[in-house]
Amino acid sequence: MSRRCRRYSKQIQRTNTKFELQTIASNIQSELDKRNLSYDEALTLGNIIQNRADQLPGDTIVYAVSDRDAYRRTLELYLRDALLSQTEQLLLWEERRRLGITDIEHERLLEQLLLQWRRQGKKVTIARFDSPGGGASA
Repeated sequence: MSRRCRRYSKQIQRTNTKFELQTIASNIQSELDKRNLSYDEALTLGNIIQNRADQLPGDTIVYAVSDRDAYRRTLELYLRDALLSQTEQLLLWEERRRLGITDIEHERLLEQLLLQWRRQGKKVTIARFDSPGGGASA
């Protein structure tokens, strides 16, 4: 881990708001764009940011280069037509396994996205889905 990466990691741990985390995530993206950080470093920092965001109050989504953000983009793509089908849920389940996204993280992210959609006056239909892992999802 580079000195710059360690400095960002310390900033992330000292942060007390999601807004500050988003500012750090934006700075990391800029550093990545300038090639001052490697993609792997940015991804590691982004995953640390997401974990820290889980510890802070509020339902705001923090956008950072991370496995969770990659999953969020996929989830938003499937929600675009306002229907989350069983097939799409199966594909999302596979994506969660690949990225290491827990069911709890998925549910939290889905609720945050649905809340954003409701605020915009949109409605989403979610088909009943029994995950291959055994439990039923919404």
